[in-house]
Amino acid sequence: MTTNEDSKQNLQLKNTLITMRKAKPKKRVILPDPVYGEVMVAKFVNHLMLDGKKNTAYGVFYTCLEVVGQKMKSEEKAPLEIWKQALANITPTVEVKSRRIGGATFQVPTEIRADRKESISMKNMINFARKRGGHSMAEKLAAEIMDAYNNQGGAFKRKEDMHRMAEANRAFAHFRF
Repeated sequence: MTTNEDSKQNLQLKNTLITMRKAKPKKRVILPDPVYGEVMVAKFVNHLMLDGKKNTAYGVFYTCLEVVGQKMKSEEKAPLEIWKQALANITPTVEVKSRRIGGATFQVPTEIRADRKESISMKNMINFARKRGGHSMAEKLAAEIMDAYNNQGGAFKRKEDMHRMAEANRAFAHFRF
């Protein structure tokens, strides 16, 4: 073999390795929930679920929406709409990511993809609901939903902190990758 053929073969090998590395796993299709027919509710319940107990998680979520409906009768909206608005209120738009450049680590503000925004807001709501004091998870989650709807609570503060961090590190935005 000549060196020219060797280099062509090496180039082909590199190209196949590069294309193999770029292969992304396929997104799983999440079926809508049985009561409201919403995919977003199904995703939320998947985050809420512990130890594979999906029926229990659905029970907690639906009970939580009933509690929200009872406590917020003054609102004209349905409990599901209140939940969606609460999620929208705690959804961050920017986050900081650590980036190492020349021996120094910078907190670089970056915009968040839509699916990640949704996931972060759901996880924050659930985590702060779990930390709350209360009798049942449904009541704790209902309280967190009502606080988020009114732009209060731990999840809303977390979003504000993320935005504040991004604003403070705006000078490093040119390091974005």
